[in-house]
Amino acid sequence: MSLTSTITIAQTEPLIADKGSRRPVAVLGAGSWGTALALLVASKGLPVHLWARRPEHAEAMRAERQNLEYLPGARFPESLYPTADAEEALHQAQFAVVAVPSKALRETLGRLPKASAYLSVIKGLHFTDHHLLRMSQVVEEVTGVTQVAALSGPNLAEEIARFLPATAVVAAKDPDFAQQVQQVFSGPSFRVYTSSDLIGVELGGALKNVIALAAGMVDGLKLGDNAKAALITRGLREIIKFGMAQGAKESTFMGLSGLGDLIATASSPLSRNRSAGERIVRGETLAHLEAQKSVVEGIYTVRALHAWDQDTGADLPITEAVYRVIYLKSDPLEELSRLMGREAKPE
Repeated sequence: MSLTSTITIAQTEPLIADKGSRRPVAVLGAGSWGTALALLVASKGLPVHLWARRPEHAEAMRAERQNLEYLPGARFPESLYPTADAEEALHQAQFAVVAVPSKALRETLGRLPKASAYLSVIKGLHFTDHHLLRMSQVVEEVTGVTQVAALSGPNLAEEIARFLPATAVVAAKDPDFAQQVQQVFSGPSFRVYTSSDLIGVELGGALKNVIALAAGMVDGLKLGDNAKAALITRGLREIIKFGMAQGAKESTFMGLSGLGDLIATASSPLSRNRSAGERIVRGETLAHLEAQKSVVEGIYTVRALHAWDQDTGADLPITEAVYRVIYLKSDPLEELSRLMGREAKPE
């Protein structure tokens, strides 16, 4: 079967694994990633309410039947309903997909009605009061809801919206909830696996953004493929070492939410974080990056990890180098020299 015919099937035929469940799904956040996930579910005929923070954004999506602001060209199925009314979006939803920027998560959830369960697709971290929090922990802390899962993997929104083949992993403390999410999202172009390692899945998704920033810096400085391959490999080692110290399983980081996501994010021209790293070494300021419509999660994650490093003495050499380039305006070539000059040791 050709890719074109696969896409046609995905967009037209209901392929819901649990035929008895017609309850809608709410997607909170109408950026490119939230919209792409809404398209995936709605393409199977399941009702999806896509909540936008700004009423004018929701109205434009209803009128145009696409998200011209973030994902132009991806037409909405009939079962995708844009709205700025959170009550409408969450009414009878089987769960809410949280796809807002990490920096806005607390404020957003604090003013919205509660869902019965949440799926976080945010790849970020918060550092507050000497604690490094994953997004599922923030969701639980703000809402009091304990049924929280996380979905992650090599998932570039533009490709997902075009129904190109992709895979992801969903992790939850409750295996039944993980399987429920798996059924809702799985389809001809999107294969979803389950995991019990919620810590590892979330940390892999968040930390790879920092390594992707560094990879973009390597590209911007034209340091070559050898340097980039070494950076990605040692970056993965840094992610694994940190993740295991937090209670994650090493095997998780060799899977979709670790190595898979790292390869896509550090290599693709569609990657916001890789592109941001490239732009930084070419002179773009942090203020300009933060003012962009599309959020670069890595610049906030590296700040949270730096705070954690200072608080605990964790050994994160690549992360610290990226932090110094972005926040202290350190010369990236000097940071490279510092990394290359570290004490020799076994791999």
